[in-house]
Amino acid sequence: MNTRTALLVIAAVILALVIVLFQYRSGFKESNNLYFPLALLRFIALFGVLVLLINPKFTKEEYNLEKTDLVLLSDNSMSVRASADTVLSVTKTISENKGISDKFRVMPFGFGTALAASDSLSFTETHTDIGKAIASLKDIYKGSDKNMVILLTTDGNQTKGEDYGYLLENDKVPIYPIVIGDTTRYEDLRIERANANTFAFLKNKYPIELYITYEGSRTVESTLNVSINGKKAHRENVEFTPLNNTKVITVLATAETVGAKTIEIEIDPLENERNRFNNKKSLGLEVIDEKTNVTIVSAKNHPDIGTLKKAIESNEQRSVSIRKPEVPINELDNTNVFILYEPNSSFLPIYKYIQQRKTNCFTVCGANTDWNFLNEIQANYSKDAYGEQEEILPVLNKGFGIFDISEFIVENLPPLEGELGEILISSPHEVVLGQNIKGVELDEPLLAVIFKDQAKEVVLFGENLWKWRMQSYRDNKNFQNFDGIIGKIILYLSSNTSRNRLDVDHDLIYQGSDGARISARYFDEAFEMDRNASLILKIQGKGNNLIKEIPMLLKDSFYEADLSDLPPGEYIFTVLVADENLSSSGSFTILDFNVEQQFLSSDYKKLNQLAVDSQGKLFFPSNIGALVKELMEDPRFSPVQKSKENVVSLIDFRILLMLIAAALSVEWFIRKYNGLI
Repeated sequence: MNTRTALLVIAAVILALVIVLFQYRSGFKESNNLYFPLALLRFIALFGVLVLLINPKFTKEEYNLEKTDLVLLSDNSMSVRASADTVLSVTKTISENKGISDKFRVMPFGFGTALAASDSLSFTETHTDIGKAIASLKDIYKGSDKNMVILLTTDGNQTKGEDYGYLLENDKVPIYPIVIGDTTRYEDLRIERANANTFAFLKNKYPIELYITYEGSRTVESTLNVSINGKKAHRENVEFTPLNNTKVITVLATAETVGAKTIEIEIDPLENERNRFNNKKSLGLEVIDEKTNVTIVSAKNHPDIGTLKKAIESNEQRSVSIRKPEVPINELDNTNVFILYEPNSSFLPIYKYIQQRKTNCFTVCGANTDWNFLNEIQANYSKDAYGEQEEILPVLNKGFGIFDISEFIVENLPPLEGELGEILISSPHEVVLGQNIKGVELDEPLLAVIFKDQAKEVVLFGENLWKWRMQSYRDNKNFQNFDGIIGKIILYLSSNTSRNRLDVDHDLIYQGSDGARISARYFDEAFEMDRNASLILKIQGKGNNLIKEIPMLLKDSFYEADLSDLPPGEYIFTVLVADENLSSSGSFTILDFNVEQQFLSSDYKKLNQLAVDSQGKLFFPSNIGALVKELMEDPRFSPVQKSKENVVSLIDFRILLMLIAAALSVEWFIRKYNGLI
């Protein structure tokens, strides 16, 4: 209790006495023994009230010794399985050391694809993401005043995620890597990367891009072989030197037959090469016998036209031609999809041709669209335009289910320019994007899909799409965010099949089972997304006699089944809807690929750089004793004595209130009983 509070309590005693003496001054002059106990009860009540107002407190200071957290971060991936005993021995030696346990609070973690708070290691993770593990630890301790030091037990070979060498910030956490595995650098020839398009066209050539690297100290030669479905397609001799140790090779193959193709790439191993897993790569590709011809019709020049052309032609399956509305009609016979950019009265022959052929189209309406003409020429939608231009931000409709828009990101996209007005869509439709104007979300579509009879139309109520494509590149260093959504719109419009209540999406070939998924969308008879359906995936292996049923789980606006536990092989599948006569079948192939087998030696140089950058130090399992000594002697990790002040109330309010009430009650009862006023 401080001096001020003590003085207030003394003043409360004096004030209570003064009041009691004043109230009972006449009673004390009489020889009545009742007045003294009555005065005492009144004093207790008054003093209690004053104490409640003062609320006296005292401060209690507690001291505790806070240890530094020693995080044992152990690699739990398949790449260190051969050194599993070493990893477990290192973890056990550190955690059971008495000096370490006295100075540190030991926290065991394992990691593969993600961080896991556990000291149980199975060494079955199919990916190594060191960067994510370190970043996750920093997030856990973010905002905390606790000290932390990381002992990273790994081979340093990262197969997924952001490079861990570039994750360190100003608030560096000391990292002490313990290098697991063979540090000897062996002569190695490997296929670093192989790229091919997802689709190819029948009788056309398609590129296969290969990145091949050599690690060694002499000049070597080898032979590169490319096979497609078991048939030799390319053979080439390649030479490497210690200086010229990387080759980029492009192989042009011919799409001879329709269907799924498995591309096998192999470079002959060197005579004494130890790691031969990375001498092979497999790719999947589908050959199709169709090409979509898209015609953009516009009466004026605009950057959006070139943007749409580039986005559509990023898929070689599609070609784009640009025409004026006055184009001869016979030149449009090969068009599969029309894009009508800001239609006006000059588009009259184009609209009559589209309506006659029932061709699907994508209409872009902007600030200069002739809405009087557009409202009259078609009956799917109309707009009561006010003649005022406005900037419109997109709002993603996560419930949209006609095609997959889950990967389309709208958060940073700039506004499009459109004309204010009420939009009325009179045909069956679904909204892809809504409108946000000046921070207010309106019940108006920005991008909508309309389906009536066998004709389909997509309408965008805004222009300046070129800004979206530029922003996609600024955010991701590629155009995939924009090109992907445009590609899905064109794919939807180029399909002449009627809309199905059950749509299944899957890849023909998966690079290993990790990340393999099959998704499906199911609609009721009104073509509304049914979130209460029961979908079953039945899988049968072609060569391994595997038969399996997997319930598909609802995820956002689609159902999904995880195939990560399937072994490599070819499979056929059927998706069934319970209590409905609906199903969809297909096939896929899971290739035998394990990225963790691509490395033979540990990357101790990179781990050493990580240690230096984080003000730590590199160690090997053979000198764990030196690591323990380093940790024990480093003053940065000494336990810190911290004090904590606890401010505690000197009184219990409930007891004091009861005492005040009791004193007043007893005083009243005595006075009443003895007839005192």
